Amino acid sequence: MVWGTGGVGSIAVDAVAGRPDLELVGVWVHSASKVGQDAGALAGRPALGVPATNDGDALIELAPDCVVYAASGPSRDAGAVPDYLRLLGAGINVVSTTSTGLIYPPAYYSSEWRNDLEAAATAGGASFYASGVFPGFGSDQLALMLATQSKKVDCLKVTEVSLNDHYPVADVMMDGMGFGRPLDFEPMLKTPGFIEMAWKAPIYLMADALGAEVSEIRGSLDRRTTERDVEVAFGTIVAGTCGAVCTRAAGVVNGREAIVIEHIIRMSRDVAPDWPSSEFDATYRVDIAGEPDIHCAMNLGEAEGHGAGRAAMAATAMRVVNAIPYVVEAPAGLLSSLDIPNTLPKHVFG
Repeated sequence: MVWGTGGVGSIAVDAVAGRPDLELVGVWVHSASKVGQDAGALAGRPALGVPATNDGDALIELAPDCVVYAASGPSRDAGAVPDYLRLLGAGINVVSTTSTGLIYPPAYYSSEWRNDLEAAATAGGASFYASGVFPGFGSDQLALMLATQSKKVDCLKVTEVSLNDHYPVADVMMDGMGFGRPLDFEPMLKTPGFIEMAWKAPIYLMADALGAEVSEIRGSLDRRTTERDVEVAFGTIVAGTCGAVCTRAAGVVNGREAIVIEHIIRMSRDVAPDWPSSEFDATYRVDIAGEPDIHCAMNLGEAEGHGAGRAAMAATAMRVVNAIPYVVEAPAGLLSSLDIPNTLPKHVFG
């Protein structure tokens, strides 16, 4: 079952429907205008004979083995956690791209919700797994794979460099991140502790995997203005307002900043030219200072960003779709990528 048919959810519908080892039995939608539409049409493919619905109880009664949870919106976890509790309690496994804080459940910001989810999973005999690309593969497993070559690590740094001019949700981009606002505007990102909370899950996941203890996380925010008007999916970014954002979170190990995550987002490639840049939809860098030094860049999408973010959304969706068989077979509980094998895809060659 797929819960949500936005950019990531529609890709998940198409992917599930195209695999011979998976059967799509239901699709949940938020918008009333989508209710009754065929899931195939919502995913841009031929009809699948599965009508979309906003009746969660009816979908739960179908008793699927797993739900791909891809609903998003301003409330995110506040809206998702009650759904997770219902699904897990009914014995339905869940893989999610929505709740990035649950990529590493022990570091989840709400211990109350985490305990409730653990109890529901145990009672229902079901498992929960969250992943994506960043947070997700690009901010943890890619680095950990490269670290298998390390004798000593002084600093492990992961970076995303992306062009997000395609993202249409104005309140997230403007009020949440500060794009299109003057630099004296204080977006949600500037809330004390917000960056540390947002990125602590992958930092603690990597620390756990590498046997390190993080004493604190330090967060910082940097913004740059655009020198010209920029037309983007959510409107116009006026010259002199924010056109690029960089967040940085650093996990302190043995008194030094040893596990660092940087997230660089631009609305146009000519903003902040002194920052790391990419000609692709998104680039994910891993730089390990140690013995030996290791440097790796993973590019998604076509050069010059012709995919308009589609590549990153596809990778995000497939991180959880490919995990379905592994999560279904896993013991009940809240899982991270450290608890299941590499989620190697099946039936990808057609």
